[in-house]
Amino acid sequence: MKTWIKYLIALLIIALGGFVFYSKVYIPKTSFDIVKPTVGTLKVTVFGIGNVSAKDTYKIGAQTGGKILSLLSDEGEWVKKGDLLITIDPVDMPLLLQEAKIAQKKARLESRASQKEIESLQAQRRLALMTFERYKKLQKQGYASQAEYDKAQADLQSIDAQIASTKAHIASSKAEISRAQKQHEALAVKLSRLKVYSPVDGYVIARKAEVAQTVLPSQSVFEIVDPKTVWVKSYIDERISGDVRVGQSAQIVLRSQNNKRLNGVVKRIAAVSDAVTQEREINVAFETLPVPFYINEQAEVTIATKSYEDVLKVPLPLLARYDDKQGLWLLQDTKAHFQAVEVIAKSDQEAAIEGITKEVQIIRPESSKKPLKEGMRIH
Repeated sequence: MKTWIKYLIALLIIALGGFVFYSKVYIPKTSFDIVKPTVGTLKVTVFGIGNVSAKDTYKIGAQTGGKILSLLSDEGEWVKKGDLLITIDPVDMPLLLQEAKIAQKKARLESRASQKEIESLQAQRRLALMTFERYKKLQKQGYASQAEYDKAQADLQSIDAQIASTKAHIASSKAEISRAQKQHEALAVKLSRLKVYSPVDGYVIARKAEVAQTVLPSQSVFEIVDPKTVWVKSYIDERISGDVRVGQSAQIVLRSQNNKRLNGVVKRIAAVSDAVTQEREINVAFETLPVPFYINEQAEVTIATKSYEDVLKVPLPLLARYDDKQGLWLLQDTKAHFQAVEVIAKSDQEAAIEGITKEVQIIRPESSKKPLKEGMRIH
């Protein structure tokens, strides 16, 4: 084969390789998507992770310990305020209560009998006093002996002593009535404490004892959550929590329902930050509580802290740095041009900017393509 033919074939191969490189490699590497900025509202948000919790959780137990006779609720059940939850074995307390009633009745009867007795003694005293006064006059006139006078006086004094004794017995009966009444009231209170009722409309999240188990005074048997106080206890980095305020709207995503965004509102901001994690506790309440809910379930919160109206917006991935400046790559006459811009605010997806018009064409940088440079030809 002649030499010039070899050179021709080699030249054709090089030309074919160059064409393939240009069309399959160079052009794709320099071909970029073009987007335009939009005008609208930008909501600046902060993000935090936490757990479902509640402000008001009631630990329910009996004030008086003993053996549990019945438990009338269980985990995952709703209860109403005043619903009976626990009954404790009263042992011999009903008998003691009955004895206190009988003692009280007996003391009243004794007091009544003593009152009748004193009425009789007072009538006898009036008669004895009349007799004594008569003998006193007769003795002075010499018609009655000293012995008769002394007997009349002794009879009067005896009746006075009986009246005093009966009055003391009446006072003792009244004291016994008071004692028996207080004992009865105390036993009734203790007996009432053996039945435990729900203090609130709520949701049972824990049952910590079983029937026939003996519990100590004030030992927790049920835990009940007030559903009106359920919220997400979230933790947000101090660096981005400064704009969070009570009353701001939020969205909540539960781990078990990660395809739903639930509306919420900031209810409380903890006054003390965590010194180790440098995070601040933010409590976000549900506008509509999901049912069922699970205490300690992981949740994500996104809080809208600021809102910018009628601003020029671009997606965050379009922002780039070039020559230590932040800006955008614009398409001008089929070439790349870097334009520095001022970023007013950022959300988790967009940025509000100044320094360009809404008519410009923005080049979307891509890591799989050639790095953009000033004056680079764009396909």
